[in-house]
Amino acid sequence: MFTGFTDETVDFLWGIRFNNERTWFEAHKEIYLTQFYRPMCALADELYAFMAEQRPDLGLIRKVTRIYRDARRLHGRGPYKECLWFSVEQPSEQWTSRPTFWFELTPDGWSYGMGYWMPKPVTMAKLRARISRDPKPMEQLTRRLRGQAEFSLETENYKRPKAAAPAPLLEPWYQAKSFSLIHQDKLTEELFGRDIVERLKSGWTFLLPYYDYFITLDGDPDPAR
Repeated sequence: MFTGFTDETVDFLWGIRFNNERTWFEAHKEIYLTQFYRPMCALADELYAFMAEQRPDLGLIRKVTRIYRDARRLHGRGPYKECLWFSVEQPSEQWTSRPTFWFELTPDGWSYGMGYWMPKPVTMAKLRARISRDPKPMEQLTRRLRGQAEFSLETENYKRPKAAAPAPLLEPWYQAKSFSLIHQDKLTEELFGRDIVERLKSGWTFLLPYYDYFITLDGDPDPAR
């Protein structure tokens, strides 16, 4: 059971940011394991169990990232990541192309939400086509999103604008190359106890109707055919 992160968690995060080298990490590896990685796994396990109960038919899995960077992709950076995150998602060879729930902890704060890291262009084409065929479901979801303060829509847009959406309300979805529904925060007190568990459960419950909408896009016909 997750019991909270600690001051040592935060100290480690800042330490690895300014001492991103093997000697420092090895000297603090036990702190990493006991105060950061294992608590993150415990939190991931609780959220995974909760989400699997909400959608038992989806075969969801949970993943916790490791702190070690791929040695082939350091690009001048240190060998360790400055953050950890976990995700709850459907299994896929290209997990970045499927909608995913996540939580991330960094030296500066934390974030959580649901979205795509790298959706396929055909997925976004299917989204636009579905909205054009039947805009009302997405209009309802967009109004629901605008009526709360926990999550905001963040998008990476195409360099060349797409055709206009059926309604101005839906324009952000039409121009998005990728997107996330995200909450970002500072290192708030709830991280150091079980309050964060309930916060994440409540937030992901709110996001489930969006996930249900996006996860079915793969079954839509390719609009280019």
